[in-house]
Amino acid sequence: MEDELDRMLSPHDEIVPSSGFAASVMEAVQQEAQASQPIPFPWVRALPVFVAMAAVVAMLIFGFVEVARMPASTVTEWTLPPVVKHALMQANAGWIAFALVLTLLSSLVSIRLATGKR
Repeated sequence: MEDELDRMLSPHDEIVPSSGFAASVMEAVQQEAQASQPIPFPWVRALPVFVAMAAVVAMLIFGFVEVARMPASTVTEWTLPPVVKHALMQANAGWIAFALVLTLLSSLVSIRLATGKR
């Protein structure tokens, strides 16, 4: 059986590309290399986003510094306004948060199982 398989798989004739094949491939490669350059990243359009992110980070840092500079006697327990508490209760925010956490945990477990890390 192996002799018959070897006989069928052994190369009988040398495969030679048709005339002009290598030249046509090289011509296609050169045309692709001379094609227009890729579209540059639009830094001008992205600049406002970067500026806004820098402003948010600066405000956060400023806020943390101000809170750290406050004397301990002025810092009181922070509570939500009654309107916000009522809105959260009406929207069942606890159940929504529970569903989001459960979704996150199940996604992390499935990703961990799919990648094979244990």
